[in-house]
Amino acid sequence: MNHKRRDLFLYQLIRSISSVIAASDIYTVHHQNNVSVIARMIGQEMRLSAFEVEGIRVAGLLHDIGKSAIPNELLSKYGHLTAEEYALIKTHAARADGLLFGIDFPWPVREMILQHHERMDGSGYPNGLMGNEICLGARILAVSDITDAMMNARPYRGALGIEKVISELADNSHLYDPDVCKAFMAIVADGGERLKNAIHIIY
Repeated sequence: MNHKRRDLFLYQLIRSISSVIAASDIYTVHHQNNVSVIARMIGQEMRLSAFEVEGIRVAGLLHDIGKSAIPNELLSKYGHLTAEEYALIKTHAARADGLLFGIDFPWPVREMILQHHERMDGSGYPNGLMGNEICLGARILAVSDITDAMMNARPYRGALGIEKVISELADNSHLYDPDVCKAFMAIVADGGERLKNAIHIIY
């Protein structure tokens, strides 16, 4: 398969996956789209190559695909999760890795997705990686993911806003890549207007 046909196939596959997920969980589709946009903006701000940025963007579009194997009533549950419920949700990164096994991505998409909940101090999951053990794309997805999760409403709370995101990244700087955070802060230096105009927000 030549590169153009492979790329066309990959993007068709991504659209099909999104359509399947949307049938039962439209929030995850919106979230993945938003994370993809935020990750692209961060990558561009960090002056990564267009090829690298596109790979991170694609990983953002698929990063929560593993949640398709988690009961929807658990993902949209009101109130606090039990320890057992949270442990089940945490399997979504590894489930995504399994679901995407065998797809010939031109970027390390599976690695980025598997690692997007790892944290710089080793407190993340699924493998407790630290610092540069975590690939750069996953470190960008980590900031993009928490940004969109906080800026959008969930069944158990309203949208928290860009100020809360900034506080999260500052107060827990040991969790996130400092260069990624620096790029993010440059993006929201206008009060977050450019970011808010780029993504879909549910209040």
